[in-house]
Amino acid sequence: MPIPILAIKDELKKSELKPIYFLCGEDSYSINLVLNLIIEKTEKYLSSEFDKESFHGKDVSLQNILANASTFPFGSQKKLIILKEFEDVKDKEELKNYAVSPSEFTIFVAIYNENLPKKLTEPLKTLDKKNYLYEAKTLKGKSLLAWLTSFTSSNNKTLNTLNAQMLVDLVGENREMLEGQLEKIFTYLDERIEITLDDIKKLAASLKEYSIFDLQDVVAKKNSGETLKIVYNMLDNGKELIEILNYFTRYFMTVSRVFELEKDKVSQTEGAKILGIHPFYYLKCKELKRYYSESDLLNVSRTLLNTDIAIKTTNTDKKTLATILFAEMFKP
Repeated sequence: MPIPILAIKDELKKSELKPIYFLCGEDSYSINLVLNLIIEKTEKYLSSEFDKESFHGKDVSLQNILANASTFPFGSQKKLIILKEFEDVKDKEELKNYAVSPSEFTIFVAIYNENLPKKLTEPLKTLDKKNYLYEAKTLKGKSLLAWLTSFTSSNNKTLNTLNAQMLVDLVGENREMLEGQLEKIFTYLDERIEITLDDIKKLAASLKEYSIFDLQDVVAKKNSGETLKIVYNMLDNGKELIEILNYFTRYFMTVSRVFELEKDKVSQTEGAKILGIHPFYYLKCKELKRYYSESDLLNVSRTLLNTDIAIKTTNTDKKTLATILFAEMFKP
């Protein structure tokens, strides 16, 4: 049976790293959490950035990556190879033979952003047999409420089950979203400990409008329908198009810098320090490679500039400008 993904937290405390971690499931929150724990644990074995590499499944041959995994590190005790979007890999079966006898000096992490099939096929069967297969199931119902109360307690606050359910009803089941909203409540509470129903209601009032972060998430994935829905809502609620434009100008400048640092094989931690941003935000920018190429970023830059000029020199309706802006940004 696949191992619950959060078991890795205890494993990393008690034992050495395994040569393979195959992380699968639709719970991106747990996968990102565990991936960062593995990276942290591996750091002490890495003395060269050349021994830490990250790939996306649609861009590579698994055979070539595993051949790389079998070569000695440049100057470190171990090397770390992260392969994201394993679901896009074409030669998946290559992992079966590697899993039988993996390299002793390589930590290979594969991320499969889909749920496991009911009947395992190769290479999943071999990974499961070797205890390299970890499953991240989305928390629901009582399990999600238990996580909410536990997370709140770890931040020295209290949240009862009824209010936890109210928060889920309001925000949804996405744990990244829930954590973000709880952080807002923690700040609002200041030294007060208990999260009350009134606090949840005040949050509800603030969530009646979409935020720039909601817009950022759908723009990052080039979701044109949701993008226009959110940007129209923001404009209807008094947000100025020039403010949205300025935000995305800064955002895509940061994304471009992250792409440059990735080319130079700068680590996530060091890159975040260089740019003065949170490592999680750095990772979010880095993940745009799935949707935006370097030529796409150039197109985005030109489109933002053209829209800025149009706002300042024409009387065109703001929703029309916003529609043109994102249509041009999302051009294939």
